[in-house]
Amino acid sequence: MEGNRDEAEKCINIATKALEAGDKDKAFKFLNKAEKLYPTDRAKALLDALTKNGSSAGNGAFRRRPKDRSETSQAGGQSQEPVGGDSKSFTDDQVEGVRRIKRCKDYYEVLGVNKEAGDDDLKKAYRKLALKFHPDKNHAPGATEAFKKIGNAYAVLSNPAKRRQYDVTGGEEPSSPSQSHGGGFDFHRGFEADVTPEDLFNMFFGGGFPSSSAHTFTNGRTSYSHHNDRQERTEERGDNRLHLTDLTSVSLQGGFSMFIQLMPIVVLILVSILSQMMVSPPPYSLFSRPSTGQTVKRQTDNLRVDYYVTRDFKSEFKGSALQQIEKNVEEDYVTNVRNTCWKERQTKTDLLYAAKVYRDDRMRKKAELMTMENCKELDRLNNLFRGG
Repeated sequence: MEGNRDEAEKCINIATKALEAGDKDKAFKFLNKAEKLYPTDRAKALLDALTKNGSSAGNGAFRRRPKDRSETSQAGGQSQEPVGGDSKSFTDDQVEGVRRIKRCKDYYEVLGVNKEAGDDDLKKAYRKLALKFHPDKNHAPGATEAFKKIGNAYAVLSNPAKRRQYDVTGGEEPSSPSQSHGGGFDFHRGFEADVTPEDLFNMFFGGGFPSSSAHTFTNGRTSYSHHNDRQERTEERGDNRLHLTDLTSVSLQGGFSMFIQLMPIVVLILVSILSQMMVSPPPYSLFSRPSTGQTVKRQTDNLRVDYYVTRDFKSEFKGSALQQIEKNVEEDYVTNVRNTCWKERQTKTDLLYAAKVYRDDRMRKKAELMTMENCKELDRLNNLFRGG
């Protein structure tokens, strides 16, 4: 019932303000609502006073809001019932257990396991602690916060990716109350669970303890309210809520999933290597290439273009195959000469233009001294094609 306490207190505060304003009907409505959410002596006393004395009950001792249960526990450190009249009892062992969880500096200490603990160890530790600190079973001050911390600890440590991150950057939680949340526990240090403590408990135990109460848990981004009487759930994360229906979806990460993700890359690398091995080099080269054995010089019959082949070329290529090779050689040669000639002309044009702009005779002379060998060769080839 701890989760409904804040809602009940809000209703009581609204009722007291209504009493001060003289609106008895509104006060009566919200006091009854508070009693349904979380029965307290304060709400009961206000209802009795309202029934007997009217709106004057809003003035006096009932106007002050009692401290929260966790605040009472922190201020006095005692196991007495908090102001407000919680009818549920708790033991000294339960109080000491909550204090132990509160004192823990890291998630491993919360679950009582070492850093080498495996999945089975984590599950065993979580089952034991979750049953012990569930708010429907443990009514000690701060039990709800302890339960949330236990759930958060398991959710982080059972997730390989989050656990690795936590092992690197996790550590002691802030001891200053101004730096922490939820009665001294900091649940928002970058290690938020993808599932609420209550949902995690339900995955383990199939629905938890039967109760007509409601529990509210927050993990900093999402607010969850489980009500058996109203069956409401409010979500602040919208479509980004990750629904988990099986515990294995929380922890199924690691080496195998990483291997599956890398498989396409591995396949591409293998295909690339195999394709390079299967593609044979061309049987000729326009330049001598000792690395491939193409050092034997030959000349085409038509344009008299020099090219280089291997020693066994003559025995492999004869007749039409040789004619096709020489045709390819001449086409490659003409293309190469044409491209190089264009570069020579472009260079000469740039030099002459710069000489004119800057009135630089050195650039002009350099342009005039260019031999333009490839352009001359291109003219020769054109004459051969024309039959000249």
